[in-house]
Amino acid sequence: MITKAGRALAYVATGLFAGVLGFVWSVAATLAVVLTSVTHLGGHVFLGVAWVTRRFAGVERRRAGWVLGAPIAAPYVPVSGDRVRKRVGAVAGQPATWRDLAWLVLLLPVGLITGVAGLVVAVVGLATVAAPAWAWAVPNPHAPFPMRPLLTTMPGRFGSTVIGLALLPVVIWIVRILGAAAARLASALLAPGEHRRLVDEATRLAETRRRVVDAQAAELRRIERDLHDGAQARIVAAGMTLALAARKLRADSDAAPDVDLARRQLDDALGELRRLVRGIHPPILTDRGLHASLAALAGDSPFPVQLRGDRDARYPAAVESAAYFVVAEGLTNAAKHAAATAGTIDVARVGDLVRVEVHDNGRGGADPAGAGLDGLRRRVEALDGALTLTSPAGGPTILRAELPCAS
Repeated sequence: MITKAGRALAYVATGLFAGVLGFVWSVAATLAVVLTSVTHLGGHVFLGVAWVTRRFAGVERRRAGWVLGAPIAAPYVPVSGDRVRKRVGAVAGQPATWRDLAWLVLLLPVGLITGVAGLVVAVVGLATVAAPAWAWAVPNPHAPFPMRPLLTTMPGRFGSTVIGLALLPVVIWIVRILGAAAARLASALLAPGEHRRLVDEATRLAETRRRVVDAQAAELRRIERDLHDGAQARIVAAGMTLALAARKLRADSDAAPDVDLARRQLDDALGELRRLVRGIHPPILTDRGLHASLAALAGDSPFPVQLRGDRDARYPAAVESAAYFVVAEGLTNAAKHAAATAGTIDVARVGDLVRVEVHDNGRGGADPAGAGLDGLRRRVEALDGALTLTSPAGGPTILRAELPCAS
């Protein structure tokens, strides 16, 4: 109890000096930002002032932790971007920036009230307990009753000690109440608010979704591998066995047609299985990467397609899979519905995004709400990406997907 009271007394006592410093800094910072806001230095000054203010507020959070038991958590949202204007907008858009400034302004009256009251109560309480050690040095025969006997006589001085010890719990309670009131007010302004909670929740959901998408992609790769190494291999083996049986049965004209039919059925099943495997997850994506798989799509296209992009670039598996199916759908639609004679595939990384574009010179007029494009849009949006289609009548058609690299 005494330790907590000591921390509370230290908090309200240092609040006197912190309040003066905070108020002086708030006024100086506000003037600096206002005076430079019409110049090219305005953004830099604002960012510098915000940096210092956050450091000052960080000290206040640790100081309030003396009373609260733990420092107040920082409420700031990370700011990214290399442009000053963008960073200024991001910092100014956070409520914590202005709540820090509000606390530094309020810290002066709060610090004065709690600091003066806490120190007076503590000093009076301790002085009463220690009366025998100092009261003899300040005799005052004209002091009113009951102060005169308490200060001018030895029994009275020891009586003051007894009174002080009796009132010490009250003194401790008052000091703790003053410290707790100031610390709770600091927590109300400096602790993470609804904005930070929503940002943290959005980050957590994005991370959870990323893990789910990665798990789904891994599961699709597992299914593709099992189909490729299991069922497909067995069908191939069965086909080879039937081929050997056909050679042995050539003398039997009745059995040979049935064996040949079985071989054709196995070939059809194998082709269907391979198409199914490619539709789940193209093996070439895992083996050789996005650029090689897109090159294979371009090579299979019925019209010439030019591929532009970094050959060695690799991206998260879910991103590569989505980009592959976007290109596959774009080329298929261009060949089947647009009568295109030439096309281009562009893959580039722009900041934190992978941008994939499929151009064709077909007749255009593609329906953005088509079933194929709608499925692609859901696949892309699951990664926090965006899919857009530009296809005026007469062409050309541009299918663009932007996929976050961190998804």
